[in-house]
Order: sequence, then C-alpha cells, then structure tokens
Amino acid sequence: MIPAAPLPMQPRRWQQAWREAVRDPRELLAMLGLEQAALQVSPAAAAQFPLRVPRGFVARMRRGDPHDPLLRQVLPLDEEMRPVAGFDFDAVGDGAARAGRGVIRKYRGRALLIATGSCAVHCRYCFRRHFPYAEETAAAAGWSEALATIRADASIDEVILSGGDPLSLATPKLAELTAALAGIAHVRRLRLHTRLPVVLPERIDAGLTTWLAALPWPVAVVLHANHANEFDAAVDAAMARLRDAGAALLNQAVLLRGVNDSVEALAALGERGFAAGVLPYYLHQLDRVAGAAHFDVPDARALALHAALRERQPGYLVPKLVREVAGDASKRPL
Repeated sequence: MIPAAPLPMQPRRWQQAWREAVRDPRELLAMLGLEQAALQVSPAAAAQFPLRVPRGFVARMRRGDPHDPLLRQVLPLDEEMRPVAGFDFDAVGDGAARAGRGVIRKYRGRALLIATGSCAVHCRYCFRRHFPYAEETAAAAGWSEALATIRADASIDEVILSGGDPLSLATPKLAELTAALAGIAHVRRLRLHTRLPVVLPERIDAGLTTWLAALPWPVAVVLHANHANEFDAAVDAAMARLRDAGAALLNQAVLLRGVNDSVEALAALGERGFAAGVLPYYLHQLDRVAGAAHFDVPDARALALHAALRERQPGYLVPKLVREVAGDASKRPL
C-alpha cells in the first residue's frame, strides 16, 4: 500500500512547532543576520533563564535590526545580570498570596491557578522568571489540592488559569481541569491568561476550540502582546477561531523601554489588536523583577505617554495604565 502524501496546506501540529523553538541565542541572531550582536548576549543570563522563542515569532522580527522590538523581548543580555535596588525575585507578592498548592488569592472573588510552569516563549521581563514552579503547580496530584481550595471558598466566582501558560497543557489535560471545576457551583466565570495565540498561533486548533466552545461559563481570553508587529495573518486567524468559540478577547501589555515606549507604538498596538478582534485591557507598568530593570519606564514618562494616547485614540482603544502592588486589593491605577 502506498502511503498517502500529506496535503499541501496541512497545518503543522502545535507540538511540533513547540519542539522546534529556538533555544540558542547565537542561532537566533544568525537567523536575523545579526552575528555581531552576539557580543551583547549574556551566557549567564541565558543559563539562569534560558532563551526560548518559536520560529514563527522570529519570522516577525526585522532582519538586520538589533533594536527590533520583538527581539528585545526575548534576547538575554548582559544588562540582566546587573543587580538593581528594588528589583526582587518575587516582584508582585505571589508567595504571600499563596492559598494552596498552585493557587494564588489576591483579589476578592478570584482565584488564580498556576496551571503549569511551561511557556512557548521566555520573555526577559517575565515577573515569574524566578517562580518556584516545581513546588507550586496546580496540576500536581491531579489538581486535587487546587480544586479543594476553590471548593472550600464560596466567595470565589471566577477562576483564572495562568502559569507559565495554561495553553501549553494538552487539551485533554485542560478538559480534565474544567470538568472538575464544573462541579463547583459557585464558579461562574473562567479566564485564560495566555501568550500562545500570539507567539504560537498553531495552538488554537480544532480540539482546543471545541473544548472552549463547550465550557459551561462565559470565558475571557486575556492575551499578551506588546507590539503591533506581533500580529500577522496566522495570529489573526487564531483570534478568529477563539472568537468563533465564544471567547471574549482582551489584551494586556507591559510598558517596556525600547519596545513600546512611544505614543506611536502604543496606538499601533491597540489598533492592530482591534483589527484582530482584541480589545486593549491593561497597560502594566513593569513588575520590578530581578533581571528586568533595563526595561523600566519611569512613572512620569508612563503617565505622559498614557495622557497622549488618550488624546489621540478613542476610549475603547486606550488600556488602563496600572501597576500591581503586593497587598493591594486590586491593580493600582496610575
């Protein structure tokens, strides 16, 4: 029997794209024609927090541009290894907010599950880059402790799946969790915090959208894109599939020096996201995590940018400018 040839337009499985991610900073720079920029790469930073970036995301970077805003988000640089006062391992008080294994309780009515420590891309400014995932992952022991924590607190009406990235879990694993959550009567909403539809749009496959469409609650998918160039046709198609499955799409960005710290960049991000069906939600001031100080934008500059953005854009394209402060009852508006 002659084996059938694959269809010409057959999409790659997302797991294959995941496995093929670039992990070597020098390979990444060579792909972009930036071999000379390797002099700024920090082997120590790469050892502490390894490079990981899908090839589809690399394809959106500008070849020959060492200041490309997508490249800057993922390339480990010497600047990360310089200690800066006020930049700590636990920037937002996750440890103090632990309510059970893999469960963080900061705000009234909401429980955040650290569903996994895995992510398709390692962003250098990540506020959980030092998080102890080995001890604090909700999936351990079949979600039992996390589910017991939620079940025991009737004030929790919204569950937020975070990580890492919850969509790095296989769809049957996600279905296992949501089937258990469906048995908790006081849970009325589900939220997914994910970067995968942006950096690995292949993940939004038929299995995932079938699962999403069958969920018994309203679902908000809170995406994470920081620059308009992160969107392309494949991302647009992934967003369309999420919308068709019934999800509300929001974007939270981080204000990052050298990436999006201009009115033009922030306006373009909101407009490009909206064209893909995504509303701006939050613009975060940088969480002051160790290794990320070189991305920091001073508050005065952030406020000026936000004021200029309000003057330029319609209100629905202006995200809330906020900072997360450990111990606060909500995100702190700036």
